[in-house]
Amino acid sequence: MKKNTLNKEVENTKSSMSLWERYLTVWVALCMFVGVLIGRFLPTVPETLSKFEYFNVSVPTAVLIWLMIFPMMLKIDFTSILNATKKPKGLFLTTTVNWLIKPFTMFAIASFFFLVVFNNFIGHELAREYIAGAVLLGAAPCTAMVFVWSHLTKGDAAYTLVQVSINDILILVLFAPIVAFLLGIGNVDVPMDTLLFSTLLFVVVPLALGFITRNVVVKKKGIEYFEHIFLKKFDGVTIVGLLLTLIIIFSFQGERILNNPFHILLIAVPLIIQNLFIFFISYGGAKACRLPFSIAAPAAMIGTSNFFELSVAVSISLFGLDSGATLVTVVGVLVEVPVMLLLVKIANSTQHWFKGYEY
Repeated sequence: MKKNTLNKEVENTKSSMSLWERYLTVWVALCMFVGVLIGRFLPTVPETLSKFEYFNVSVPTAVLIWLMIFPMMLKIDFTSILNATKKPKGLFLTTTVNWLIKPFTMFAIASFFFLVVFNNFIGHELAREYIAGAVLLGAAPCTAMVFVWSHLTKGDAAYTLVQVSINDILILVLFAPIVAFLLGIGNVDVPMDTLLFSTLLFVVVPLALGFITRNVVVKKKGIEYFEHIFLKKFDGVTIVGLLLTLIIIFSFQGERILNNPFHILLIAVPLIIQNLFIFFISYGGAKACRLPFSIAAPAAMIGTSNFFELSVAVSISLFGLDSGATLVTVVGVLVEVPVMLLLVKIANSTQHWFKGYEY
């Protein structure tokens, strides 16, 4: 009876997801199909798009990625960060996992699978590209989608917002150095000027504009208008931006996918293992810190999920639309939803582990 009740609760929370969020994996698969068809039968499309580049950044793709990232930055409430210092344990846990554990374990797990386990299926150079894509995913903890996972576990929405806000600030200073360090260890040539330019273009600028826009709108219209009306206007924009970006990427990746369709599965294996590992490290750490479930579950989800929009954007800038690294970041989008829904179910079914814990 108890098991049936838990399953019913999970189904009820899943029903609160939007159609877009619930079937993200399906949309990504459809974009893969459409993009591969375009690359195969309309090769002039990717050829034309490849001509619009500036400083190794695809301008059309950059515009679309901006449409994805800017709405996320609007949600960051910097004023709430000061209040969060009164409850530092949860923040310390997520920060430690996201920046001292996750990027390095992603590099280690990806290297082991791509260079050792799958050595007979993947050439050495392509394996290096796949590792680079995995590193970009591992160095970018979740932002926007974590609000969905927090909601599905009935997490503390205000505290989740604070954790995401702090993550975005840390991305400003830690993302580029960690990526450069790990790719350097992996013998991947990193054009530092392009990496720094990508961080500026896809993190610093949208974060600053989001901060300015948020303050202006809240000052003129109030916080209720901003959260319930203004932010809603960007929902469709974000979706369109992601879908079109994926179609463009897959149009460049079409030949690679058609020649090596099995590689999609090979890429997914270390990404899924890494997600499960980080979740249980974070979840176990939350229990050890005696955090209440409303904070423990979102804390585990933040590290597990990825800021795939940033990973895709930087990968395109560093390695190109047709690179193995970019393919890995897109496969990260493909596997994210089913894996995270599984972890939501695990969290909800173990909620009793945190009974009596207070913050």
